[in-house]
Amino acid sequence: MLKQIKNRTTWLYLSITVLVIFALALLGPAEKALGSNVRVVYLHGAWVWTALTAYLAAALAGLAGLVFRKNAFHCWSLALGRTGLLFWLTYLPLSLWAMQANWNGLFLSEPRWRLALVFSVVGVLMQAGLALLARPAWTSAGNVAFTAALLVALRNIPNVMHPASPIFSSDALRIQFYFLLLVVMVLLAALQVTYLQVSRC
Repeated sequence: MLKQIKNRTTWLYLSITVLVIFALALLGPAEKALGSNVRVVYLHGAWVWTALTAYLAAALAGLAGLVFRKNAFHCWSLALGRTGLLFWLTYLPLSLWAMQANWNGLFLSEPRWRLALVFSVVGVLMQAGLALLARPAWTSAGNVAFTAALLVALRNIPNVMHPASPIFSSDALRIQFYFLLLVVMVLLAALQVTYLQVSRC
């Protein structure tokens, strides 16, 4: 009963957090070159940073689980890996929206887009396979391997139309501060999503 009350409270907080995120996205500062279309770029950036953070946390929790052989770490790795996948998958339509709004078309041969799509497919198949296998240690090992492969791929992928760091290459401190605030709120949503899954372990 207490767990159900906690879950309902978390769902309520998550709903509020999502509303705040989209309010922030609508009120984001315009930019000289992209105008108000830059708001979807902010959101897409915050979303992918959150996905990567969740994946990295899943790998670290999984590594801790493998080293210390504690099920709690495996449980967090499972939940964080699924949260990372959720945000990675939902980042894809945001990326398409950002392309359409700012490039007036979909440049699907852009290397970062292709990499994102490949790791989306691999991530879905891996999580489905790990769910069927239902072995905590294998889940942790899978999250470690997947995250390592993703980080290596991102490090070596060339930038064609996608700049390396469009926000922090800007001189506008208000844009950087706003983006960090947006990232914090999206990270909070990811933590709430993760907690809902951990509570089921």
